Amino acid sequence: MDDRYTYGNLRFWEEFPGLLVWGTFALALSLSFLRPLWVIVFILVFDLLWLYRVLYFNIFVVISWRRYHAAARTDWQSKLAEVPSCARVHHLVFLPTYQETYAIIRETLKSLKENPFPNDRIIVVLGGEEADGEAFGKHAQRAKKEFGSVFKELIVTVHPKGLSGEIPGKGSNLNWMGHQVEKVLSETYPHIADEDIVVSAFDVDTIAHPQYFSYLAYLYCTVPEPTRSSYQPIAMFSNNIWSASAPVRIAAFGTTFWLFGELTRADRLWTFSSHSMPWKMLKDVRFWQKDIVSEDSRIFMQAFLHYHGDYRVTPMFLPVSMDAVTGKTYLESLKGLYVQMRRWAWGVEHLPYLVHGFKRDKQISGWKKFRYFFNHVEGMYTWATAPITMFVLGWLPLWVAKGETNALIQAAPFTLEQLMQFAMVGILISAVMSLTLLPRRPQEVRKHAWVVMGLQWILLPVTFILFGSFPAIDAQTRLMLGKYLGFHVTKKTR
Repeated sequence: MDDRYTYGNLRFWEEFPGLLVWGTFALALSLSFLRPLWVIVFILVFDLLWLYRVLYFNIFVVISWRRYHAAARTDWQSKLAEVPSCARVHHLVFLPTYQETYAIIRETLKSLKENPFPNDRIIVVLGGEEADGEAFGKHAQRAKKEFGSVFKELIVTVHPKGLSGEIPGKGSNLNWMGHQVEKVLSETYPHIADEDIVVSAFDVDTIAHPQYFSYLAYLYCTVPEPTRSSYQPIAMFSNNIWSASAPVRIAAFGTTFWLFGELTRADRLWTFSSHSMPWKMLKDVRFWQKDIVSEDSRIFMQAFLHYHGDYRVTPMFLPVSMDAVTGKTYLESLKGLYVQMRRWAWGVEHLPYLVHGFKRDKQISGWKKFRYFFNHVEGMYTWATAPITMFVLGWLPLWVAKGETNALIQAAPFTLEQLMQFAMVGILISAVMSLTLLPRRPQEVRKHAWVVMGLQWILLPVTFILFGSFPAIDAQTRLMLGKYLGFHVTKKTR
C-alpha cells in the first residue's frame, strides 16, 4: 500500500467515506424488503429536506448571479486607480501545461496581454513537462518570440519526469514551477516584496474576465489581512460549450451553479480549479503538494493548517472560463466527463489530511474543526448518495410494499411525485440562468441550438446519477480499498 496518503495510523479515515456510502446502500436495500414502511417514511422526510435544500440553495445561486452581473458592470481598473497602494501590486500567473496545442496556449497569453491591468506588472510562468517531449519546447519558443516582451517577464520551466515522491500531474508541476520562480524573483526582482505579489494558478486553457486582474488587485488592497486569504472566482467551462455534448454542458453549468451557491457562504468555501492566492502564503507552505491529485483545494487546507485556522477564501464574482470536456466522438466525450468528475470527487483524499492536521493543531477552535470536517464529509457523502436515493432507491420500498392497505404507503407515490414537481422549480431556474451565462453563439452553430440549450435540462436526473453519484462512489471506493487514483489529463478540444 502506498503510504503517501495514510498519515500514520489514519488509514481508517481513508476507508470511512466509502464505508459510509456502501453502508447506506446496504441498509436501504435490506430495509426496503424487511421494513419497507420505515424506508418509505425516511424517503419522504429525505425528499422533503432535499426540496428545502434545493430551494434554499437556489436563493444563494440567484444572489451570486446578481453579484456577478454587478461586478461585470463595474470598471475595476478605475476603482483600482483610487487606491494608491495598489500601484505596487504585481500579478504572477502560473500556466502549467501538458500536451496542449500552441493555439490554446496562445489564446490564454493573448487574453492576458489584452486585459487593462498594466502588463509591466504581470509575470507569466509557462510550465511544461519533460514527458511532453519536444512539443513543449517548440511551443515555449513561439510563446517567447510572440509574448516575451509583452509582460514584465515570461518565465519558462520544464518539470523533469520521474522525480521521487511525486504523482505526475498538475500539482507536482506547480510545485516545481513555484521553486523555480522563487529563484528567479530573488535574483532578478529582489525589490518586489513577497506581500506585493498575487499568484493566479490557472489551467492553461483559462480565459480570465477582462477585468479579473484589476478586480483581484483591488480586493487584495482592500480586504483585511490580504495575505491570509485565497481568492476564488466563478469557474465557467464555456470556452467551447456550444460544441460540447448535452451531458457535458449540464455538468459544466452544474459545477458553476454549485460554486455560485458556495461563493455567498464564504465561511465554508474552499478553493477550486483556477483561482488566486498570496505569494507569501505559497512560500510559507513551500508550494503545492506534489503527491496528490486535488492540488487546487489542498493548497487552501495547507494554508489553513499552517496559519492555525487563520486563513479564509475571499469570493470573487467575476468568472474565469475554461474548456468543457470534449472528444472525437460523443462516447469519448462522455468517458472524458466521467474521468473528470471522478478526479474532482477524489477530493475525498483530503479527509485523512484534515483529521491528521486537526489532531496536531491545538490552536484551531473545536467548532471550526467540526465545521470543516462535517462540511467535507457531508458534501462527499451527499454527492455519492443523494441522486441514487432520490431517483432509484426511493421507489424500491414502494414496489416491495405494493398492494398493502396502509394509508401512508398508498399516498407515498403521489407525495413523492409532488415533491419532485416542486423540485423542478430549481431545475427551471438553472435552465433560465444557464442561458444568460452562455458566450456568444458561433456562426457555425444553428440558431435553434438555443432551444436545445434549454431543453437539455430534462436530462438532469440521468446526468446527476451517471456523472454525479457514480464517479463519487468510484472515487470513495478506490480510496477505501487503497487503490489510489493518479492524475488523468482531461481531453479538451475547440
